[in-house]
Amino acid sequence: MMTLTRHDGTTSPVRQYCDGPLASHLEGFAAQLLRMGYAPNTVHAKCDVLADLSRWLGRRQIPLAKLNETRLRQFQEARRLRNSVRRCDLATGQQFLAYLRDQGDIAPAVQQIDRTASACLIRAYEVFLYTERGLSRSTAARYLPIIRCFLDERFGCKIPRLERLRPQDLHDFILREMRRVSRSHGKLIVTALRSFLRFLLQRGAIQTDLACTLPGVACWRLSHLPKSLPPDQVKRLLACCNRSTPAGERDYAILLLLARLGLRGGEVLAMTLDDRDWERGEIVVRGKGQRLERLPMASDVGAALVNYLRDVRPACATRRVFIRMKAPHQGLAVTAICCIVRRAIGRAGLAPEFKGAHLLRHSLATDLLRRGATLGEIGQLLRHRQPITTQIYARVDIAALRDIALPWPGGAS
Repeated sequence: MMTLTRHDGTTSPVRQYCDGPLASHLEGFAAQLLRMGYAPNTVHAKCDVLADLSRWLGRRQIPLAKLNETRLRQFQEARRLRNSVRRCDLATGQQFLAYLRDQGDIAPAVQQIDRTASACLIRAYEVFLYTERGLSRSTAARYLPIIRCFLDERFGCKIPRLERLRPQDLHDFILREMRRVSRSHGKLIVTALRSFLRFLLQRGAIQTDLACTLPGVACWRLSHLPKSLPPDQVKRLLACCNRSTPAGERDYAILLLLARLGLRGGEVLAMTLDDRDWERGEIVVRGKGQRLERLPMASDVGAALVNYLRDVRPACATRRVFIRMKAPHQGLAVTAICCIVRRAIGRAGLAPEFKGAHLLRHSLATDLLRRGATLGEIGQLLRHRQPITTQIYARVDIAALRDIALPWPGGAS
């Protein structure tokens, strides 16, 4: 029987006072929770809830094989009537169901599949994006809500009669959406609709290429200056990390990767323990389009990573480099990098117009240009596929632009 040590120094077996169909499974579940970084007191609290669940199942003669989400909700309701339910109890039950399914002890969860015509169409379009267009899941995840919104607005709960689609339907939807979103998101809406309409044309669901009728969104590539911070503010932002805490040490390493190597937030999230080549002093970057590229690792970046990996990162099963400091120890969420940047900006007392992870990427490029780097060199560091993508930074060097500007007609000589 597994014994855990509480914070007060006392010990207790995880199966103490537990009977019923779950008794033989609590030890393995508790061991998994400990591996995920949960404190012994938390593990005990979770096992107490599951011991209560086991007794509840036993009294009703419900075997382990019949345990599912419905039974879990019934148990929660019974605890609520006894005023003994806690906020985290449902999450504990769901964790335990996932553990049992991983072990093969209960049946997989029943998938609730939406079989409406619109849902089937969207699933077919999703498969098209992956298999024929080769898009990443993150890109598809941005397209699908737009298409779902359009179909709901145009057809509601009815079967979508795609042959009745007209350019005016598409234009009205775009105009309504543009009133509530930014221009860049408006471009995404038009791009998603064009992709969906070409899918429909390829399938024969429509006979006219409606994608050609969609208007463009006026958001020119070189129409604005890239948002950036001057070097002294970047230095101040990095200095504000509290490196005496595990989270501060992790965040400092993340911010250095953004500020020194110009990585995108998603590229930092995707890093694994296998992406470091310490002998060559290089780092493998999993960039856009599933490309793998190598970048030289600056000395301060390498030192920050060593400190984080050696002294801070908890031991866990995931190969991701950057993980949660609190249980469960797993990879960071998609929005975590931007949140880390925003918190650092707040600590530094800065107030830039743009506060996302790309701010440090733009700041690096702008600083390199002002120190004499060519646009080609900057594009190579930022891993731009097309030179035109880097040209936006040419507008930052105002002094150089004045030297090549033509005199104003009729102006002073």
